[in-house]
Amino acid sequence: MANYSKSQRRIIITTLAGLLLIVAGYSLTIGAIPTDFYTVATRLPAAVVKLFSPDTNPLSGDAITMVIAEIRLPRLLLGLLVGAGLAVGGAVMQGLFRNPMADPGLLGVSSGAAFGAMLTLVLGAQWFGEDSVSGNWQLPITAFGGGLLCLIIVQRAAAVNGKTAVSAMLLSGIAVNAICAAGVGLLSYIAAEMQLRNFIFWSLGSLEIVDSRKLLVAAICIVPALFYLLRYNNALNANLLGEREAEHLGFDMEKVKLRLVILVALIVGAAVSFSGVISFVGLIVPHLIRLSIGPDHRLLLPSAALFGATLLIGADIIARTAVAPAEIPIGILTALLGGPFFLYLLIRFQRTRPI
Repeated sequence: MANYSKSQRRIIITTLAGLLLIVAGYSLTIGAIPTDFYTVATRLPAAVVKLFSPDTNPLSGDAITMVIAEIRLPRLLLGLLVGAGLAVGGAVMQGLFRNPMADPGLLGVSSGAAFGAMLTLVLGAQWFGEDSVSGNWQLPITAFGGGLLCLIIVQRAAAVNGKTAVSAMLLSGIAVNAICAAGVGLLSYIAAEMQLRNFIFWSLGSLEIVDSRKLLVAAICIVPALFYLLRYNNALNANLLGEREAEHLGFDMEKVKLRLVILVALIVGAAVSFSGVISFVGLIVPHLIRLSIGPDHRLLLPSAALFGATLLIGADIIARTAVAPAEIPIGILTALLGGPFFLYLLIRFQRTRPI
């Protein structure tokens, strides 16, 4: 394990934070109405007030301020939340399972959220009324509820005599993922054309969000959980030695596992419910950070949060501009970029590993 001093850790975190600020600032200048950093900086305070003040006249202010407040700033903030949340969730799962191939989807939260969303889109008219579509609150609520229900099932299936086996959680997650995939397939079979189309668009992932209240709910779910996860860096470091060794060092790993799984599920459930399924961020980002700076979770977790946010905001820039005026679903983009790159890393690791 790389042993960085406090000053070295501070330099790494500051560098990643600076990179995030640059990419975030650039994202606010790019779009159908291009502008520059100075204009964005002068319009940003008014845009923030307009975004989070529902009583503000939506037609007040100049065009640049309206574009920033209504389109670019919400996407930026949601990308920051989702990217940081998925990356930290992936880092925690990899540390908990002691497996660099682990990601938050192992617990079935993402597939459970997809099943909950599909239930709303197909049966929502009977449950909530005719206006139950992806833009309303029903979709994120049922998506989050589906992810939470899957977490409960996985945790109960893996618990025996008050002990939770990590390997049993992994197998339970695989089973739950399969069940939810079958449920989504069944609902897709009976869905109407427009319902199926809405689900496909949602499942491909997007940072488009038009309601500041939804953005605040996402922040309330994700931000406290992220900061709480950072408190478990020493427990995750100890867990790298083995669960029994970590308990000998004074950590109650049963409580640690339960809390980590619940926090990751909260983050992933909130992220998926508001942005759809965005793949590979929780797998690629912590893997890259671990290869670059080592497995010390005191540095790995905050670095993953910063780089995950940077990566997702950068991907959103490409998604918005690559085929403008159309937009590439960001889940497709992250899979197209992350899949081949991960294969490259895997092949390189296999070739350099001693036989």
